[in-house]
Order: sequence, then structure tokens, then C-alpha cells
Amino acid sequence: MKLKIEQSWNDVLEDEFSKDYFLKLIKFVENEFQSKTIYPPFNHIFSAFDYTPFNEVKVVILGQDPYHGPNQANGLSFSVNNGVKFPPSLQNIYKELQNDLGFSIPTSGDLSNWAKQGVLMLNSILTVEASNAGSHQKKGWEIFTDAVIEKLANEKEGIVFILWGSYAQKKGAKIDRNKHCVIESAHPSPLSVYRGFWDSKPFSKTNAYLESIGKQKIDWKQKEAKNETYIQSRIELDF
Repeated sequence: MKLKIEQSWNDVLEDEFSKDYFLKLIKFVENEFQSKTIYPPFNHIFSAFDYTPFNEVKVVILGQDPYHGPNQANGLSFSVNNGVKFPPSLQNIYKELQNDLGFSIPTSGDLSNWAKQGVLMLNSILTVEASNAGSHQKKGWEIFTDAVIEKLANEKEGIVFILWGSYAQKKGAKIDRNKHCVIESAHPSPLSVYRGFWDSKPFSKTNAYLESIGKQKIDWKQKEAKNETYIQSRIELDF
């Protein structure tokens, strides 16, 4: 098994791939795939980067770790494959989308149409053991995705960072609010949705900011997805 990542992200993150923590992380992940059921599928671990090259990132929606049920995780935060029942957090995201922009609740939970428009759907942790939420925490993924956020925050300007819940907000605490737009609210989980997620209007706020700096807004209206692996120019990581 060889991990591959989109060309521009390989160029930006090349130094990370040779660090000790990352080499240990990949060895751990490879061993887990050989002995257990791990999500998302191996070739989808870096799907968020495949859909949204570095220079095309306009928005970041930060999640925690992948869904751990069968056929759910597809490498994009909060997203599930077409035809899969919506997890509760995604249900609430769609309800707020309807409240915010007046759209009908989509029939597909695949968020790849957002990703293709420049929305980096990034989880903090990129793999998980089946039926064991959080099982790959503190193995190194958090360090890697911190580096991703740091690269975006330091090398680009005018990105919208959507941080739902305290976990995402802590991870994004160092983002320069003078260079970027940071939208924070409660997490869409049923446990916290009533603490400020409802009526937070992240989708309209994002578009208002993008338009204010001369960028094209996101078409948040979902279309039927085809569950196809989206591969641009990928580079095989050499360890």
C-alpha cells in the first residue's frame, strides 16, 4: 500500500512527510489496515486534498475524526457516500443550510460538490477503527493537520475557516483574524446544536465575506453525487 496525495499539497507539505512523527504514523496506519477494519478506505485517506488543491482553497470546514460506521467515511469531513443515511451532525448541518439559505434538504450526503468549489473538508484525524470512535487520536494525525492549517493560514489570505465546536476552535486558535475570516459556533452534534449552532448562518456569512474580497461565492446547493473517486495529479509518498 502506498499513500498518494495531490501534487500541490505534496509540494507544500513535503517536509512533513520525512518527519519522525509522520513516519511512525504511517507505519501505524498501514499495520491497522492489515489487521482491522479501518475507515475511510485507504485510497480515500487524502481525498480532501484531492478535491481541493492548495491554491484553490477558499473555505475550510474542520471536523474531528471520520465516521466509524460501514460505508460512511469518504475522506471529507461531515460527508457520507451517496445513498448512506445522514449521521445526526450532517442532518443538522443540512437543517441550518435550509434555515440559512432556504434550500431544500439535499438527498445526498456526499459533500464533494462543496470540495470541488474550494471548500477543504478537513478532519483533524484522518483514519479511525470501525465502531471505535476516536481510536486513532494522538497517533500523529493532529500534528499533520495542524501543519496543514498553519500552511494555509500563513501562506494564503482571505480564507474562511468554519470552526464548529470547542475542539475545532482550539485547533484554529492561532489563525490570524486580520488575514482570514473565522466563523465559530457550537458543533452541529445533537449534544450541542442548541448552544448556538442554530441560526448561526455560516453559509451566508461565508459567501458575504468571499464576495467582499472579490472571490466567487460557494454554491452550497447540493447535487446528486456519483460516489466516484476524484483524482487529480497525485504523487506517491516515498518513505
